[in-house]
Amino acid sequence: MIQHRSFACIAGVLTVGMGALSLSACVNPSAKIATSLEGYGFQPAQSQCVGDRLEANLSLGQLQQLGRAAKASREGDTTPGLLTVSDFIRVSGQVKDPKVPLEVGKAAAACGILADPASPL
Repeated sequence: MIQHRSFACIAGVLTVGMGALSLSACVNPSAKIATSLEGYGFQPAQSQCVGDRLEANLSLGQLQQLGRAAKASREGDTTPGLLTVSDFIRVSGQVKDPKVPLEVGKAAAACGILADPASPL
């Protein structure tokens, strides 16, 4: 059963890359994820698609783990404003929960962003 958390009242912080998204009070996690990905140069429609899929298939805790892994991988990065699809998939593999990289890969494939894994979404 998929839990729908759009506009659910949740608390926490999702960090993606070098940015942090506050997920406190009543928020829409997929929109926050999409906005963050767009900040890295990903296309809006594909960013929203990835955000929707990750929100639907991962728990808030799993999203937070993914965000922490992304942030840690970007420390000392000389191009902090650039996050490629390959980076995102590689980082997801660093999360100890095997569902995270599986869902990131599925979202990337379903949203049509695997054609050129070296470029932003």
